[in-house]
Amino acid sequence: MAGDEETPPLLILHHLPNFNLSIFPLLRSKYTVLDPLDDPPHPSFQVLSKAARLMLCTGPTPVTAAVLDTYPSLQCVVGSSAGVNHFDLAACRRRRLRITCAGDSFSDDVADYAVGLAIDVLRRVSAADRFVRAGSWPVTKEYGLASKVSGKRVGIVGLGSIGSRVAKRFESFGCTIAYTSTKKKPNSPYTFHANAAVLASNADILVVCCALTDETRHLINTEVMAALGKSGIIVNVGRGALVDEKALVEMVVKGEIGGAGLDVFEREPHVPRELFALDNVVLSPHHAVLTPESLGAIEDLLLANIEAFFSNQPLRAEVQLQSDS
Repeated sequence: MAGDEETPPLLILHHLPNFNLSIFPLLRSKYTVLDPLDDPPHPSFQVLSKAARLMLCTGPTPVTAAVLDTYPSLQCVVGSSAGVNHFDLAACRRRRLRITCAGDSFSDDVADYAVGLAIDVLRRVSAADRFVRAGSWPVTKEYGLASKVSGKRVGIVGLGSIGSRVAKRFESFGCTIAYTSTKKKPNSPYTFHANAAVLASNADILVVCCALTDETRHLINTEVMAALGKSGIIVNVGRGALVDEKALVEMVVKGEIGGAGLDVFEREPHVPRELFALDNVVLSPHHAVLTPESLGAIEDLLLANIEAFFSNQPLRAEVQLQSDS
């Protein structure tokens, strides 16, 4: 390489061992791809990786300060996840790195899934399926009543790309919508509440879809769940740690909240076993984002951002890192 020129450009792959994308072969045809998990490794990995300016981070692979220190020339990390809680953002700021995320690539799919979880919990769809499959219908004859979805009060925690889509979908059910967020959205037609506890006290369905930060960890705590009450349900399609999982388990087991639809958990893939036998809880393996359409959209975005970086063009879905000052 002469000067700063890269022919072909260098690209660091940063991914968990089993987290691969279908675009990897295409990337290898266009760029010099340096993957620390390759066996055998690239013969010049140690030298070339020190000069690489771009990293592709797939899924929730942690981007720590130690990882960043491994690549001293790094200028940009292109991410495939909607959230960036797996990034050491302070270290990224110190390095003045540019960061991108999935943007709204997954938003429609996650919003669909959130509504589906709410319907499942309230109408007991999964529980009814188990009832039929177990052969209980001919024996028991009757199946207990479920709850109506239409007309419910929906509280949304985080009225961003996903939350706004959740709101639109629930509007078609004749639901009333309220939300809480870091600040009031001036153009939103929905009722704003200053905190999650007040929102929960005015909701039948509490949908959690905000970003996970130090400030939002365990945002949905005992106080919020108590405000939601015995007939209210929680739907979490954000991150597991947004909800105090221990408190959730205790309160749903005791009947202090009406149920939950959970796609995310604090210690994935480990799920509290106390939830397994509960018909008012629907469990999902962090798959709200995953459809062929969403995977195609995110791969298109990743390719576009990689090409944009090397062409000095604007990046899409760039994360604005706030200054420490």
